[in-house]
Amino acid sequence: MYSLWQASGSGEETQTAQQEIQIDTLDAYRVVLFNDDVHTFDEVIFQIIKAIQCTRSKAEKHTWEVHTKGLSVIYSGTLPVCLKVSSILEEIDLRTEIQAG
Repeated sequence: MYSLWQASGSGEETQTAQQEIQIDTLDAYRVVLFNDDVHTFDEVIFQIIKAIQCTRSKAEKHTWEVHTKGLSVIYSGTLPVCLKVSSILEEIDLRTEIQAG
C-alpha cells in the first residue's frame, strides 16, 4: 500500500491510514487486451461484452483498437474487478495483462 506523505504525529497517523484506504479504492488498475491471430472479431466482441457488460458498439470499438493498435485498455477499476474481467477474457485464451497506475 502506498502513502502520499509520512505522518509525524498521532493525529497525522490517522490521516495517513485514511489516505491509504482511499488509494486502495481508486481506479488504479487497468485490464489490457492484446491482439492475436487466433480469435475472430465476433469471438472477441462476445467475450468483451461478457467481461464488462458493455454494448456491442463499445465492444466492437475495443476489438478494432486491439486489431489496429495491438492492444486496448478494456477496463479500469479496482484490482478485484480487474482480476475478474481478465479471467473472463482469458476463458477463451485471450491474452491480457493487469497494469497498475
